[in-house]
Formats: sequence, C-alpha cells, structure tokens
Amino acid sequence: MKSIRHPEKLISYFRREAPVLFIVTISGLIYNIGMAAGPYFQGQLVQGLYDLLQKKIEAIDLVRLALIYILVIALVQIFRAIKRFSVRIFANHTSRTMRRLLYNALLHRHLGDDTGSLMTKAISDVDSCVEGMRKFTTEVFDTGVVMIAYLAMLFYYDVRLTLLACLFTPLAYIIANLLKKQVVKANKAYKESESILNTMTMDRITNALLYRVNGREERVNARYEKQLSDYEHKSAISNIFEGALTPLYDAIAMFGVVLIIYFGGRNVLHSGWKVWNLANFTTFLACFTKLATKVSHAAKLFNAVQKAQVSWGRLQPLMADPIHDNYPNHLNALEDLSFDQVMVYYPGHQETAVSDINMTFHQNEMIGITGEVASGKSLLGKALIGEANYQGRIYINGQDLKSLPPHDRHGTITYMGHDPMLLSDSIANNISLGDEIDVAEYLKLVCLDEEVSHFKDGMDTMIGNGGLTLSGGQAARVALARALAHVKPIIILDDPFSAVDEATMQKILDHLRKLSGHIILLMTHRLSILPQLDQVVFIDDHKVQVDTHDALMAKNVHYVKLIEGGKDHA
Repeated sequence: MKSIRHPEKLISYFRREAPVLFIVTISGLIYNIGMAAGPYFQGQLVQGLYDLLQKKIEAIDLVRLALIYILVIALVQIFRAIKRFSVRIFANHTSRTMRRLLYNALLHRHLGDDTGSLMTKAISDVDSCVEGMRKFTTEVFDTGVVMIAYLAMLFYYDVRLTLLACLFTPLAYIIANLLKKQVVKANKAYKESESILNTMTMDRITNALLYRVNGREERVNARYEKQLSDYEHKSAISNIFEGALTPLYDAIAMFGVVLIIYFGGRNVLHSGWKVWNLANFTTFLACFTKLATKVSHAAKLFNAVQKAQVSWGRLQPLMADPIHDNYPNHLNALEDLSFDQVMVYYPGHQETAVSDINMTFHQNEMIGITGEVASGKSLLGKALIGEANYQGRIYINGQDLKSLPPHDRHGTITYMGHDPMLLSDSIANNISLGDEIDVAEYLKLVCLDEEVSHFKDGMDTMIGNGGLTLSGGQAARVALARALAHVKPIIILDDPFSAVDEATMQKILDHLRKLSGHIILLMTHRLSILPQLDQVVFIDDHKVQVDTHDALMAKNVHYVKLIEGGKDHA
C-alpha cells in the first residue's frame, strides 16, 4: 500500500484517489447536467398531451417523444450508476487507508492495556469521517452541479420569476448555518457520552465480581444507569439536529411554488412578464421543485460534514506522522540479535528488573524465556519495542537498536503482548488490519480455522469490544494470527499458549517451527515446550542464564526446581 506524505491532512486522501475521483467527476457532470432533461421532457409531454387533445398532433408524435424521454433518462441513469459505484470505491479505499494508518500509529505508539478500546473508538470516528467525505463527494455533483443546471434552466425561462421564487431558498442555508454550532456541539456531546458509556460498560463487565464481593454493585449500577440516561438524552438531541430539521428546510425552500403558480399562470395567460405555453410552465415548476428539494439535501450535507469534522478533530492527532506501511524487508538480511551488558528497568521508575543480560540469538532460532511469575520475562520483549527503559546495548545485525529510526525498528520486530488488544470488529478485520491477505491461512496456522468455521458468520463474526464474545484461548489465537499475518524478522510472543490445551499448543508450535528467516522469542510458563526450543533464557533473582534446556537441567538447580515443580506456572 502506497504511503501518504501528509496523513494528518484530509486533502491527502482525496489526492490519493485522484483516478477514481476523475471518473466520479466525468460521470457526475454528465448525470447531473442530464437531470435537467427530466423537467424539460415533462413539460414537452404535458404540452404534447394538450396538443393531442386539441388534435394539433398525432398520437405517434407523443409516443415518439415519450420514447426519446425514456432513452435520455436511461442514459443519464447509467452515468448515475457509474458515479455512485465510483464514489463507493473512493469511500472504501479511503476507509481502508485511514484504518491501516490508524492501526500502525496506535499499535506502535499506544501499547498499553487500553489500546483495544482506544482503537475501537478511533475506528468509529474513521467510519463517521469517511461517511462525511462520501456524502460530500456525492453531493458536490448530486446537489451542487444539478442545482446550477436547474438554475440555468430557470433563468432561461424567466429571470425575474426565478429571482423572486428563489428568495426563500437561501433562507434554508442561513438557518442551517446558524444551527452549525449547535449541530457540532450536540454531536460532540453525544460522542463523548457514548465513549464514557462504553468504558463504563467494559468496567462493569470486567469487574462485576469485584464490585459484588465488596458491596459496590448497587452504586456502580446507579452510576451506569445515570450515564445511560445521559447518553440517551444527548443521542436524541443529536438526532433531532441531524434529521428532524429537514421538514423545516423543505417547507421554507418550497414556499416559492406559490409565487410560481401565480406569476407563472399569468405568463401562460399572456398577462405576465413572459409569454409561456403549458410546456414552459410545467418545466419551470418541475425544475424549481427539484431545485428546492436539493436545497434540503444541501442543508443535510452541511450537517453530515459538520459531524465528520468532529470525528476528524479526534482522529487528526492520531494520524499525524504515523508509521508507514512500506516497511523494509529485512528477512534475508537478519543474522543475529544480541544483548551486551543490558539492564532492564521496571516501568515508571529506575528499579532494576533484570540485569547482566549477555546473549546472542541467530536466524531460524526459537528461544524460550521463562522464570517465576513477575520475574521480568515480558520486560525483555518490551525493551525491544521501546516500551521499557534499559541500559547497555541491544544489537540487530551489529547495529545498535537505539540508533535505528522508528520506521526501521517497527519494520524489524513483530510483537504480540500478553493482552490480545482486539478490536470491536470482525475476526477477519482483526487479523488483516485492512490488508488484502488470506485470513483463512493464518487461522489455520493458529489452529482456529475449524472453530471459526462453526461460527454463524465465520470469519466475519463480530467479536465485541476487546474480543468479548471469544474465549481466552480464541482471543489469544486471533492475536497470534494477526501477528503472523504481519510478521517481521524478529517475532516476540508473550505467553501465546496460556489459554490453549497441550495438543493445540503443540500444533501451533510445529507451525511456528516451519517459519523461515526469523528469530522467535517466546515468553512462556508452559514448561513442557522448553526441551523443544533452541535456547532457553532462564530469569532467576533478576539475573539471566542462557543455554539449552538439557544444559540448564545439568547445571542450574533453580531451573531444575522450576521444571520438576510438576506443573506449568500461571
């Protein structure tokens, strides 16, 4: 996927889709200018019917006119279909581009426990923003161009009557503009209330037992009900501003019809400003009616764009200078990963978690990292991705990790944390992250393909916020499938087998073994797999010892005690 130079600017997304928008422009111009043919032919048909009744023309003449009308409208509708299809392609491409940039930006900058929740909210903003862009692109032609075409026809027939009838049309725009701040304010309040409600819902579900045991359940429920009422109230206000004002816009814009009937009727009677026949009157009235209807559409467009602006305001800081997608491919170049006198600290302070780390790993090796609970296993992986402070040197192919630009670092390391960080989206989208990949292949790699095949919607099954509808093992395997689908030379997997059975774990391990060109760091409490790994990093009392499983069993009594404890540590 081609990267965007300025992803924090909306115009960049329009420029990216320039070829598609060119088709939209050509088809949109033809379709909407052609829309003016409708009122014209309607007028001619009314006049033709009158002339037929007066026996001034033959029936075949009216039939011929009707057939021409049908052919013209059919041609216009073909271009309408082309335009709408192209606009949909534009929206889909833009949504995918924004999601990819957002995924990369958040995954590489916000690796905390709330990443999944943050990403879910941001994706909702992407949908709102893209919908506003789609409506804008559509209505530039379906409203803007066609209104110009209708106005041109109205001026052609009677300039003075057009100006008089259209005096009320700008009033709808003025009202829409006056309500702009209220629309934005109401939608912003609604979004903020929705975000708070989502957070409270997750907290209520996750900590239900804790609140019940400590006698806080009623208080939590009361706060939740209060927030739910606030959400419903603000949602209703937002919907009123967004949709309920349309009849007002229509009524104001259509008031000019009264003037057209009066003054246009005088033109037909040859006592007005112009000399008209029935065709002129019918065409003018039909043209103005369509113009007035488009005015209300334009007012609705303003509201949709304003709503999109609220979403873009929240997205823009996240989109600024994100990690690009075209990572360099270091697979063939990766040779080794080494630690030289490394000391890793606990997050937030300078207390040493693990010290005196000296070890080297080579391509195609799978390394197990184990130790007692809270011994510092996860911190080794977080040091590699810049989420934990360390002293000393970490080298990739002899190059200091700290000297690598973020682009190169993220293009070299795949990380799967202990928290799956799943999105409130489908299984397929959680794995693909917008890429066009064979999701089924990666489900098979993590032994989840059969289970997903039994879901009603298969890979398109929505999993809820944070993977709420999945079991712990299924959520972990979806996260693992995502990591493998976007794999880099160094793969860091933090306890990926914690919630799967032994047989499934062994199958996944066999699949990982078949990967070529990688160094795999496997933080694990599943001690049964350690004999199968190339090396084991054993963390004990803030120190590390690195060797094969057999060598550690022969010379490290603490490792032997851990292994012979008779069970895997949780």
